Amino acid sequence: MIGKRAASQEQPEEPPSLHGDRGSIVAGNDVVNSVTQYVEAQQAFVLPADAYGPIPDEAVDRGVSNIPAAGEMFVGRAAELASLEEAFIASGEVLVQAVHGLGGVGKSALAAQWAAGRNETVRWWIVADTAPAVDAGVAALARALQPGLAGLPAEIQTERAIWWLADHPDQWLLVLDNVESPAHIRPLLDRVPGGRVLVTTRLASGWHRHAAVVRLGVLELADAVELFKGILGQHGPRDHTGADAVCAELGHLALAVEQAAAYCAETGVSPLVYLERLASWPATMYAATAEGGDSARTCARIWRLTLDRVDTTPLAGDLLRLLAWYAPDRIPRDLLAPLATPPEVDAAIGKLAAYNMLTDNHDGTLTVHRLVQALARTPDPDDPHRQADDVDRARDRATGLLAGAYPADPVAPANRPRYQQLLPHTDALTSHYSSEYDTLGTAYALDRAASYRQLQGASDLALPAFQRALATCERLLGPDHQNTLASRNNLAHAYQVAGDPNRAIPMYEATLASFERVLGPDHP
Repeated sequence: MIGKRAASQEQPEEPPSLHGDRGSIVAGNDVVNSVTQYVEAQQAFVLPADAYGPIPDEAVDRGVSNIPAAGEMFVGRAAELASLEEAFIASGEVLVQAVHGLGGVGKSALAAQWAAGRNETVRWWIVADTAPAVDAGVAALARALQPGLAGLPAEIQTERAIWWLADHPDQWLLVLDNVESPAHIRPLLDRVPGGRVLVTTRLASGWHRHAAVVRLGVLELADAVELFKGILGQHGPRDHTGADAVCAELGHLALAVEQAAAYCAETGVSPLVYLERLASWPATMYAATAEGGDSARTCARIWRLTLDRVDTTPLAGDLLRLLAWYAPDRIPRDLLAPLATPPEVDAAIGKLAAYNMLTDNHDGTLTVHRLVQALARTPDPDDPHRQADDVDRARDRATGLLAGAYPADPVAPANRPRYQQLLPHTDALTSHYSSEYDTLGTAYALDRAASYRQLQGASDLALPAFQRALATCERLLGPDHQNTLASRNNLAHAYQVAGDPNRAIPMYEATLASFERVLGPDHP
């Protein structure tokens, strides 16, 4: 549905007079042809005569627009563009549509592409991340409509533009880009009884009283690859082998795909080499921009600004760093229960979801974009949200929570759904760091996951996990600790199940001898 507000029965207040309490106009009898002065606080501004009257109707005869070009590299989004077009068909009331999504997903590009094809006489783009920025953008519209207003104080320019918008409800479209809070744009919307307003925002919540909302997701794989190839081949044919793998690694996020393709285009590296660079130097690559690119428009920079706001809620930053170690999809929400009280966990999840840093699937699971995860677990000394000690603590806490969530018995039918739920996150966690950082929690999670997989006949997956678990127990507990011996016994059994008695039997014999030595020959 489209958010609508009935047209106000009251006209906006008339723009301030140029000869009221704030100052005075000094002119001769010939106002039309004179040069006027606006006097305020002992300062005089010399103005042309057209600044004195209202914005003339003919000001928009040729159209007024500052809509930025979406660029030749805009791809896909046909369904979203059609949805916006359908949403703005109605007339007579102010229509506000808010497109929200993760930073870098392409909200502004979508808005520019759509707005460029509209036929309103006035189409005006305003960067609306603060309330003063909204006022400044409206004042700029006034100057575009009537250049003679340039000498007036900005607040009067703003009033003139609002008066014009209210008086011409069927002639304009405003794009309010990067809105941080509905409160920043509400004063403007409350004073214009008609027109069209498209909002882009990272904020998912808080719009129910202000606008209809549309969530913008990542690009389809084919569109992401098309975008990558288009940027890579701007200056001639290039080998794009591996472009699909790069796009998949970047989670089809528009800004990340642009960033990677521009890097490859400028440096001459192939997509496959880019993947190697990304694996070896992730912090550097996430922040890299091509020559002439906007260093503020990188995933690392955009999400840092988002986390500056998210971090005002206790636990939110810690929670995101922790979730970064799991698989991106269907993370059990109850894993987080030991972290804090339920209201505190709820507040942290709600804050992250509000800024599209995660998605609450409303089925007891959470989803985090894989690139958000990759960035959150990559230390960067220049980013207060990615300090090495914080990242390490998050890894170890994620490991402990996962280990504690495994039921002890993998055989019991009642436990099978839980094991199936936790397996992808155990695989993801242990793939994100080398075994030298394994803890006893890692060893336990690996052992339980391997035991379940062995029961399912997946010995090829179980054996490496048993081996890694045993190596961790030997390193942290020593060769004769009971947990180490139990882990060794499980590995011997895995060899037996895999049909390798030459490894199983000697390991069984050595483990039994160690148990007899440590516990005595009569221990149960």
